Amino acid sequence: MNGPELLQQSVGHLKSRMGKFFPGERTVFRGHDLHVELKDMDWIELYIFGITGRHFSPEQLRLMHAIWTHTSYPDARIWNNRVAALAGTTRSTGTLGTSAALAVSEASIYGGGILVRAIDFFIRTRKRLEIGGNLIDCIHEELNAHRGIAGYGRPLVNGDERIQPMLALAKSLELDQGPYMQLAFSIEETLLAGRWRMKMNYAALVSALGADIGLTPREFHLFMFPVFLAGMQPCFIEAAERPEGTLFPLACADILYQGAHKRRWQAAIEMPPPIPMWNLSQATNPPNAVHHSEAEHGYHPQHPLSPVPGQTDQPGRAHP
Repeated sequence: MNGPELLQQSVGHLKSRMGKFFPGERTVFRGHDLHVELKDMDWIELYIFGITGRHFSPEQLRLMHAIWTHTSYPDARIWNNRVAALAGTTRSTGTLGTSAALAVSEASIYGGGILVRAIDFFIRTRKRLEIGGNLIDCIHEELNAHRGIAGYGRPLVNGDERIQPMLALAKSLELDQGPYMQLAFSIEETLLAGRWRMKMNYAALVSALGADIGLTPREFHLFMFPVFLAGMQPCFIEAAERPEGTLFPLACADILYQGAHKRRWQAAIEMPPPIPMWNLSQATNPPNAVHHSEAEHGYHPQHPLSPVPGQTDQPGRAHP
């Protein structure tokens, strides 16, 4: 069923399996009373439960916390943090600045787009290997399709300072030996042994860990949404505390302009001076007419939207 019939089923009511708010009474969150059954959850536990509808072990939740904290860099030079900082230097609000910064965090090269591609590649590759596929073939196909492997290599340096701390934590939690984690290392070994020389970066590591705890690509994408958030607020605050507009200013001399040369401004419409209102019915000024100064009334004959003399309270009125 589609078209008007489908829409008619939703007119006047909302069907939801996620939850409902009963004003003054209770709130249902995925079938549970938020303030009774779920009241002892910490925020990240509730957040991932809202995404998946599943409960995770304390070790898995500890790992999720670390995934967020290990990549919260308060450096305004980083592409998404810069948006938050620029909002501060222009005196916007923290909410607007952070929301914009989180939006650009979905960048397909550095942000959420890479995370989705990485976990999707792991899941597809493992399925191929389970039915007898070859890892080298999977890598070549991905390289041919995307000119790179999501989660491997890094634009600035071929290494990632977050790998070892996260691996140490995963090992202490006994979460470092999952099938996707092993696959991630096998891909790295293959890339390093070949001509690509690309090491694993943070996206590959956390994508493999996310897949090992059972997250789908969409669930993992939603879970990783606030991963940069804790580093954004310091950037906004620092920029807001400094003189307005002093963050990353550019001198005109630093801009290479190759457009049109300077040109003299000309009015878009050249019109003859309008006829005064009192001349429309009489050839000469009416008797006892009071002289009005055009400058006094803001009357400029060359402007088609100039007010009629004596009608300065209607500055936008067009002349007949």
